[in-house]
Amino acid sequence: MSSTVFRPAAHAIAPTVAAILAASAGVMLLASGATPSEPTRFLLLLAFAPDLLIEISHFFSSILGLVLLLLAFGLRARLGAAWWAALIVLGASAVLAMFKGLNWEETAMLLVCLFLMLPFHDAFPRKAALTKMEITPGWLLSAAAAIVGASVLGWWSFNHTEFADKSWIKILQDHDEAARAIRSSVAAAIVLLAVGVWRLIATAATPPVVDDTDPEFDRVRAILAKAEGAEPSANLALLGDKRFLFSASGETFLMFGVRGRSWIALGAPVGKREERMELFWRFRELADAHAARAGFYGLGPDDLPDTVDLGLAIQKTGESAAVPLEAFSLVGRRREVLRRNWRKAGEGGAAFEVLPVGAAPAIMDELKAISDSWLSHHAGGEKRFSMGGFDPRYVAEFPVAIVRSEDKIVAFATLWTTASKTAFSMDLMRYSDEAPKNVMDYLFVELLQWGKEQGFTAFEFGVAPLAGLQDRPLAPIMSRVGRLLYERGEEIYNFQGVRRYKDKYDPVWQPRYIAAPRKWAIPFLLADVGLLSSGGMSGLAKRPKKPSEKAAT
Repeated sequence: MSSTVFRPAAHAIAPTVAAILAASAGVMLLASGATPSEPTRFLLLLAFAPDLLIEISHFFSSILGLVLLLLAFGLRARLGAAWWAALIVLGASAVLAMFKGLNWEETAMLLVCLFLMLPFHDAFPRKAALTKMEITPGWLLSAAAAIVGASVLGWWSFNHTEFADKSWIKILQDHDEAARAIRSSVAAAIVLLAVGVWRLIATAATPPVVDDTDPEFDRVRAILAKAEGAEPSANLALLGDKRFLFSASGETFLMFGVRGRSWIALGAPVGKREERMELFWRFRELADAHAARAGFYGLGPDDLPDTVDLGLAIQKTGESAAVPLEAFSLVGRRREVLRRNWRKAGEGGAAFEVLPVGAAPAIMDELKAISDSWLSHHAGGEKRFSMGGFDPRYVAEFPVAIVRSEDKIVAFATLWTTASKTAFSMDLMRYSDEAPKNVMDYLFVELLQWGKEQGFTAFEFGVAPLAGLQDRPLAPIMSRVGRLLYERGEEIYNFQGVRRYKDKYDPVWQPRYIAAPRKWAIPFLLADVGLLSSGGMSGLAKRPKKPSEKAAT
């Protein structure tokens, strides 16, 4: 049987085997640096090698041992740069082993590791730089344990010598083997500490944001104008805070945001349905190449077959509500309260109007004043990423529904429409203190009737977070925690209140999901979605102004 039959299998296991070889070589170098050299060989080395070369070899061997332990993580993650670096470090360590104490066995083992890894460059396709390795805390702890183990071995090896009675400062200044062992272990520990600090502050490389000043922004608009089966929330692409991947034809895009090491796609690709999987895979592969965590947020039931093909883990995050417009009516006892609130607002002088795209700039100052008033009563400040925020340029992209009372605008809503008219939705909905008491019911009823007249089939109410999660004993732990928050977390967010309000309109509820290559990454991705949407920790910390503060301003 030809070698080509076994080559794919060999490439599949090569990253794991290379990681084991590198880690083993690293532990060997740390242990060797902490233990005495063979006396006869060391005396022979002293006869022709200068002391400085011996000191340097001993010092750097332990550091390179730690480097190999860390590179093992990159090898397991299939980083091409880690493969190159491992070959260089193994070669350098093999040379240093000879000048450290004529350790030819150590040199031979290091060279064997090098030659075993050499033929498998193709098994390390990821292009991320070494600085983008997402070394886990567990891996750093393992490296720390190796250094501690080597130090304990060194202490045991030299405990019978005179160094046991010397001060640490004196030992570090000496030129005997005990001092060399301690110096090399301390150096390795310092390097590991530096790597740990770097790991805390390092971030993954990010593609550029495409905003309205970028020529690609017009391309996004053009795709939205003719997208097949796009959801209303696809209009978040116009917010100006997204990054994009485009299909080969240029007629489909996938939008995503980046926070730290998390790359989070928002919804499914928008455009041609037959190009969806191309972009799903490209996004996952691009995130993988940057050593980043890939996540897909806001997916619907129709997206689940694709996520299965991608090999992703899935977690339900809530449910979205859609009202079928053909069946919507104010007639009947069930609509009595809604009908009364709508009629009462109308009789009180409320008037509804939808302004077309391009009309908003003429009334932008009024809309801004209403928005500021509304924000003063709500925590969190302006949103972004998965929710729209008030920005004059962004608001002008859409039709705007307004409610007037006594010829003054008291409420408005920006509308997300779709090219196929399968559904429309509301993005921003804000009202002033002068708005009628039941302005929300009035605005929603008018919007539903307007959408029906315009030929839309459904009105999407948006997502009720954490709704519909199961708390059964065998349910996933994240679902059970989410259900607990839904039932007991009213101080954090009015989860049940949002669901109850939308239920008044008899919507059809559909689940929403987040997907990721590994289940353990989902909590981190959800946290980063929250931070992206709020604008970071400072956005989460914002609270509504107290009456005394508003009076002062």
